[in-house]
Amino acid sequence: MEELRRLEKFQSVVSAITSHGLLSSSSSSSDPASSRFLSSLVLFLVQPCGDLDIGSKLGLASDFLPKITGPFLEEISMSIQGDNETKPVDTSSESQKSYLKRSVMDNIDPYTSQKHQQVVPMLRLDAMKRANSTLEDFSRSYFMFHGLDINEPQSIFRYLPVLSFTESYIYQMDALNEKIVSESACGSQVTYSSNGWNAESRVLFETDPLKPLGDLLEREGLLTQRIQQEFKSGEEYWALERRLCRVLSNKNKICLEDVMRAIHLKSFDYRVLNLLLYKLRGEEDDVVENHFNVLRMFVGIFGPSNAPTELAKQISEAEEKYEEIMKSLDPHLSSNYKRRCEEATKEEKKSLGGKVCGHSLGTWNIPAVISDEEAYRAAQR
Repeated sequence: MEELRRLEKFQSVVSAITSHGLLSSSSSSSDPASSRFLSSLVLFLVQPCGDLDIGSKLGLASDFLPKITGPFLEEISMSIQGDNETKPVDTSSESQKSYLKRSVMDNIDPYTSQKHQQVVPMLRLDAMKRANSTLEDFSRSYFMFHGLDINEPQSIFRYLPVLSFTESYIYQMDALNEKIVSESACGSQVTYSSNGWNAESRVLFETDPLKPLGDLLEREGLLTQRIQQEFKSGEEYWALERRLCRVLSNKNKICLEDVMRAIHLKSFDYRVLNLLLYKLRGEEDDVVENHFNVLRMFVGIFGPSNAPTELAKQISEAEEKYEEIMKSLDPHLSSNYKRRCEEATKEEKKSLGGKVCGHSLGTWNIPAVISDEEAYRAAQR
């Protein structure tokens, strides 16, 4: 995650200052505020600024710093007192959660702070490997309900990027939860660095673990209220898992209701993937978003029982008129146009991940009617 990497960069500057003798190790550990200040200064000096090189910056700083006085800085501080970006970063125990979202570079450059308000979700390779089995099972078990053929590569690869990223991120958070559970069982803190985790990873997990993923899906136009609800189910499951394992390790009594609740919540990732697949395919979006759709209009006119029959009748009549028009065209032009229709049909089927078979100009498939749209919209939310 970008924010965590920046925090690690900040810590590396502290280590560099100490190793070069610019700050004693005892001072670094006893006065973290001084370490933060000096690290912020170093990071500020190395930031690009027009055509200035490092030597020019050091020369300007050497000339300017002796002229700065306490009253001058107080005057500047008072003039920008209302600016939140000038507030010092507090790394006390109460503010660790906010510190995760605001690194030292945020205080140097307010524009950087605005740009990085959302934590960018990043994946580890082992999480992607672990997610493979779930993705395969999901594809074999759920694709059939979406009219997709698991044996067709188009059906898989069209939606694989989003589904794989989502499941891998969830697996990554689940792995961190397992480490926290292990920590509770052994009674000591697990070393995270060897596995790519650090203290900030844990802070993120214990505050809002799925927010980075939710932010990404929202930017892609895929986040729905139902997916957000399933995210809450995932957070509840992880918290319940930690509590149950802690109770069990302490030889205390476990509540059966909690166990059954955890079993129900555990498969939240399957429900998220299923909801995402609906959204990715645009399935039922016309109803949810109240968009125009011919079948919806026919339901409004003829009712849910007669709408499919009436629509099929209209399609048949239109096809008959189409055939008559084709016969009236020049034979060569008619042949070229028919060939183009066949090509377009194949391209459309391929783009939707379907089989290129059946009638050369395609076949009609009338979906199930949604008789109670209000109830359907409520369920989708």
